[in-house]
Amino acid sequence: MPIDMAKASEDYARDGVVKLPGVLDERALADALAAYDWSFANPGPGATKFKQHAAEATFYNDLANPRCLDGYRPMLEASPIPGLMAELWGSDDVWFFYEQVFLKEGGETRRTPWHQDSSYLSIDGRDLAVAWITFDAQAKEDSLEFVRGSHKAILYDGSRFELDDDTAPLHPGGELPLLPDIEARRDEFDIVSWAVEPGDLIVFHPKTLHGGAATHPGKRRRTLTLRFFGADAIYDARPGRAGPALSGFHARMRQGDPFRDPSYLKLRG
Repeated sequence: MPIDMAKASEDYARDGVVKLPGVLDERALADALAAYDWSFANPGPGATKFKQHAAEATFYNDLANPRCLDGYRPMLEASPIPGLMAELWGSDDVWFFYEQVFLKEGGETRRTPWHQDSSYLSIDGRDLAVAWITFDAQAKEDSLEFVRGSHKAILYDGSRFELDDDTAPLHPGGELPLLPDIEARRDEFDIVSWAVEPGDLIVFHPKTLHGGAATHPGKRRRTLTLRFFGADAIYDARPGRAGPALSGFHARMRQGDPFRDPSYLKLRG
């Protein structure tokens, strides 16, 4: 069934998250998986494994590889995703921001703590999006979860991803308020998630509160996120070394400046 993109755009603006089922065909999904595999073969300086209670469990993450376009440019230029971002925003200008890859497998992995990506990024605007791609089918209870409408509310300090404290602040005593313990107070928040199949796309604004379910023994979750920004994106300073800065241009930016630099690949407009 064709997707009503006008409704999806309304939902995205209101909720800060939307599911676009089956928008990646076999070729687009294969290209995305090839890019994901490139990241594992070419780890960047941000590659890390998060500590786990179970020794056999793996929670791997890599992001913003300075060489990313070596492995991602052909996929990005052929992908339907930039066009979908333009339809969601109602604006044709789309730049690629950066990539992030995740792998959860082995034993019982920890949850991905509740957080907002914007806490770590010196960028703001309406036309921002994270496109979340899974290469393994996930039940609703094993998928990514979101607090609807939270992209229009408070921006919290980031989580340090401490093993035993999901709300441990990235910048203790800083200017941003501490994350609430959403997991302990789930009934106080409008939480939504979806079952997903390869080919589906979950798109969310980086200010949207989100967290990921644990992965159980014998299960695997391979996911790729592609991050994009549009014409209204501005530089918005954050505490610490917020990024990513592929060319060091952040040092030249002033609060409210248009977020632009030749190091970011323009895909539309």
